[in-house]
Amino acid sequence: MTQAAQALSTYLMRQAVGRSVPERELATLLTQMSFAAKVLAREIRRAALVGRLGLVGDQNPTGDAQKKLDVYSNEIVINAIRETGLVAAIVSEEMEELHTISCRDRARYLLSVDPLDGSSNTDINGAMGTIFAFWRRTHPGPCRDAESELHDAVELAATGYVMYGPSTILICSRGAGVDGFTLDHDVGEFLLSHDQIRCPSRGPYYSANLAHLREWEEPVQRFVAYVTTPSGEEGGPYSLRYTGALVADLHRSLLDGGIYFYPRDAGNPNGKLRLLYECAPLAHIAEQAGGRASTGRDRILDIRPESLHQRVPLAIGSSADVQLFERFLSGRQPQP
Repeated sequence: MTQAAQALSTYLMRQAVGRSVPERELATLLTQMSFAAKVLAREIRRAALVGRLGLVGDQNPTGDAQKKLDVYSNEIVINAIRETGLVAAIVSEEMEELHTISCRDRARYLLSVDPLDGSSNTDINGAMGTIFAFWRRTHPGPCRDAESELHDAVELAATGYVMYGPSTILICSRGAGVDGFTLDHDVGEFLLSHDQIRCPSRGPYYSANLAHLREWEEPVQRFVAYVTTPSGEEGGPYSLRYTGALVADLHRSLLDGGIYFYPRDAGNPNGKLRLLYECAPLAHIAEQAGGRASTGRDRILDIRPESLHQRVPLAIGSSADVQLFERFLSGRQPQP
């Protein structure tokens, strides 16, 4: 933590002083997301005591089983953002359609959010997270259909994620680097703890669900074999670290270096992870910290959103490690 710890809200407003209205608006939106994160951190800690563990008996729009905390988290985020009047609509993993909030002229943003990433970890007290992105609308005012909104809202204005673990950490970017804030439960504030995070160019870890190894295309299998062999220019072998929570695995790569990848397979020919509220927000964070994010073939942030729950493959983390992954998929892997 910095010597003179700054609260997130104070830090954001100080940076916005004398700047444009959009900068002040983003400070307000990020402050509200931090409020939602405080509420969720509290509810996650006591979920086993108040009956919020387990399933609700439904599936979300992407086919995943919904946990009680998934539904509750979604409600918390919507309510926190509604109060600002700055967001026209929300795209959420937990809602099939675009959810309209406000269509006033000052509602210049869309929010895409995964309210509780890694919710399969809720019942085992594992790491979880929240992933979010605010997209700047090019046509403020009355909301249109989802496809038109997505087609026009091409600018990522601010992105971030929250990781709920031994401590609760909020990582965010407004396009000028990446900062991290740790929740001090006694004070009740997120305090600046990671100033201008830089992702190492290469790391010692890889994160992937190896249960699907035989389902991946051959270049990905060769990549895994390469990084787990003590040879090659990277030095190897890389150590496997996989939590089942995308936020936690990316956070490790962001701070210590390494790569997380979830490639396509026969069951998910377009990939498994969702572009709008998982891949794009985290790709923006990674790039702002000096890292890299791609499908293995294309830059994530160059992909134009076409649908609310669009899926893509993902490789993200240290720039050299992601580039190595891309070399394997292009057939230019290093020789043994």
